Amino acid sequence: MNSKSNKTTKRHVEILRHIQDRGTADISDLAKTLSVSDETIRRDARVLEKEGQLLKLHGALSLPYLAGELPFEKRLRENAEAKRAIARRACLFVEDGDSLMIDTGTTTSIFAQELRSKRGLTIITNSSDVARTLATVNGNKVFMAGGELKGDNGAAFGHTAVEFFSWFKAKHAFISIGAMDAKRGAFDSELDEANIAYAALKQADHRVIITDSEKFYRPALVQVCDLNEFDRLITNEMPPDGLAQALARAGVTITLAS
Repeated sequence: MNSKSNKTTKRHVEILRHIQDRGTADISDLAKTLSVSDETIRRDARVLEKEGQLLKLHGALSLPYLAGELPFEKRLRENAEAKRAIARRACLFVEDGDSLMIDTGTTTSIFAQELRSKRGLTIITNSSDVARTLATVNGNKVFMAGGELKGDNGAAFGHTAVEFFSWFKAKHAFISIGAMDAKRGAFDSELDEANIAYAALKQADHRVIITDSEKFYRPALVQVCDLNEFDRLITNEMPPDGLAQALARAGVTITLAS
C-alpha cells in the first residue's frame, strides 16, 4: 500500500513538473513521456484537480497560477529546455565588456537571463524584459529603444525604434526569429519585429540568430533577412538537409546547443 502510494505521489510530481516547464500539457503526450496509459494520466489529473493543483483547460492540463499568464509568458515556457540550452551556448561567444544588440523574443529573453554571468556589457535593445534583466547589474550599460510599446512583451516598435538601432555599432547582434527555410531565409510573423531584427543585424560585426528547431520550415509572413545576411545559427537540433546545405552555401556556421 505504501509502495503504491509513493509511486503515485512520484508520478504526480512528475506530471506537475512537466506542466510547469511547458505551461500546458496534453494527456497523450504526458502518457508517452511517463510510460503509462492515457487513462492513468486522466485519473491522476482528476486527483490533482480535486486537490487544486491542476486545471483542465480546453483539453489540456495547466497549473492554476499559469492560467492567467500573458501569451508572452506562456511562450517562454514552450520548449523552454531547448531555449535555455541555446541561450547558454550563445553566452560562450560573449566576453566581459562586449557590446550587443538584442531584439525581443522568448529565446532572447532567456539569453538575457544567462548573460547575468557577464560583466561590463553594453546592451542595445527594444525589449523592456531584456533591459530590465541586464540594467544596473555587473556594471552593464543598457540603451533602450523608444517607440510604441506593442503586444504583451513590453517591446518598443516603429520607425523611432528602428532608427534608434542605427545610432549604434555593436560587436554582436543576437536576434530571435519565427521561421526559417532554405529558399527565403529567416522570417517573423510581424512586420515591426522583422524590421527591428534586421536593423540589429545591420549594425553588428557578428550576426547571430538564436532559435529552436521548431522554427525550421514553419510558415511566417515577413522576411527578416536572407541566409547570407547573418553569420551563425545557434539551435538545438541540426536543420533538415536542404536547409543545412543552404546555410553552408551562404557561409553560415551552425552551432548546436548541448
